[in-house]
Amino acid sequence: MFDLILKNGEVFDGTGADGFVGDVAIKDGRIVEIAAQGQINEARAAEVIDVSGLTIAPGFVDMHTHSDFTLIADGRAESQVHQGVTTEVIGQCGISCAPVVSHDAIKMVAPWHTGDAKHKNWLGFGEYLDVLDDTDLGVNVMAFVGHGTIHRAVVGGELRAGEPEEVADMARLVDQCMDEGAGGFSSGLEYFPGIMAAPEHLVPMCEVAASHGRLYATHVRNRDTHYDLGFAEAIATARQSGAKLQISHIQPKYGAPDYAMDHTLEMIEMARRFDCDIAFDVIPHDWNHTLMAAILPKWAQAGGVDEVMKRLANPEDRERIKANPQPMWLIVKAERWSDIVLLNATVNKDIVGMDFAEIGRMRNCHPYDAVLDILLEEGEAMMACMWSSKSFRNSDVDLCLQQDASAVISDTVAIANDGILKDHIGSLSGYGWAARFLQYYVRDRGVLTLAQGIAKITSIPAARLGIKERGVLKVGYHADICVFDKAAIASNATAKHPRRYASGIAHVLVNGKLSMRSGKRTEVNAGSVLREFAAA
Repeated sequence: MFDLILKNGEVFDGTGADGFVGDVAIKDGRIVEIAAQGQINEARAAEVIDVSGLTIAPGFVDMHTHSDFTLIADGRAESQVHQGVTTEVIGQCGISCAPVVSHDAIKMVAPWHTGDAKHKNWLGFGEYLDVLDDTDLGVNVMAFVGHGTIHRAVVGGELRAGEPEEVADMARLVDQCMDEGAGGFSSGLEYFPGIMAAPEHLVPMCEVAASHGRLYATHVRNRDTHYDLGFAEAIATARQSGAKLQISHIQPKYGAPDYAMDHTLEMIEMARRFDCDIAFDVIPHDWNHTLMAAILPKWAQAGGVDEVMKRLANPEDRERIKANPQPMWLIVKAERWSDIVLLNATVNKDIVGMDFAEIGRMRNCHPYDAVLDILLEEGEAMMACMWSSKSFRNSDVDLCLQQDASAVISDTVAIANDGILKDHIGSLSGYGWAARFLQYYVRDRGVLTLAQGIAKITSIPAARLGIKERGVLKVGYHADICVFDKAAIASNATAKHPRRYASGIAHVLVNGKLSMRSGKRTEVNAGSVLREFAAA
């Protein structure tokens, strides 16, 4: 007896193989039979759903998100489930919710921390995963541990990378987190405190990841004028440590030369020829988003939020901040303020979606002062304040997508347009990244075939991460499945209206349970925390 049969759909197994019209049978959360159309006995099923004209694919695997805290606040993951995502990987760019040395430290390290959220506290990484496990999750979750959080646990907010004995302590702490269920190790070398770390500080921690067979994922130091130094550093760190390297959101930023993407791929290919294991991922959009506070030079980010606010309020410190010769975004230095929008704010919700040229005019001040004023006004919520800029090239995205080693990611957070997270935004494409990828790059422009596109968000990330028995439609695998209309799938989010759910998704199953049925979200949240992995 089957629990469910999906019949008459165009089945793509996620490996990149061509599709065929067929049926998929599910029982006890697993795929138990896949066959050509009409070959599975419907009389043996408790329920049959006819999906004629629709595509049956593995559930989408988002291998780079920052939902570490938003899933604690609201585990439904509405923005992700509505576009077919069944597994998220959190703890990226060196930012994770654990380990911490005190409960008060949680809000300092937790991305998109929400003060109104009620949750149990934690210290260690395993304790954090336990709290996450106690949450009703709409998606499966794999969690990396972040270098920035490890650094803060050992060194605090001091403006230094750590002495050798402290780095050794950091490595031991990473090892403990791996034992407690961390799926990998990440760094964010454009953010504080990662911005202070050199390869000699990172290699011992990457060696630990390598010893566990886990990935090292890095947000590299620079992707504009010094892009080649940033990518070379990542490659050198992986080479020295023996870690498998995942370069996060690889596309170069505004300020990089036109040939930067081609050159970067040549560097990677050369390293691969000498046995470096390197892959990468790309955001399917030309908008680049990040923390607004990251525009501050590292000296201005040291310490806690109170210290940062004092500097923002000091006129002399402000002038030093604005004179920073190498800000994280060169588009700011170029004063392309109309290409930069406020993406997420707590105090300043009313101006979210406006560009900074508009905001400066409205406030009757220079846009850079408006940036610093907004950070100051956000106060304790400063680290949830986000902005986005038109800093990527579509031609670079196209080139990356054509590489076998590339996966597609969101770099966003799981949120909802109702409930405690209704005012939050993770990125301009947060409600529609997967839908936009299949719509714009696959269907409309034909950069990839549908079979190739599905693989980029299913089997390729799952295999790279070492996630067991997911990412492919295969007998015996977990029944994480997305059924969608390839002709209608679309992102509906815009800069002015970023909280619109995607369309074209018919059914979504997580661990064999229907979380989307006939285009509507059910009340089922059947996700689980993933703690055991194959060697990535």
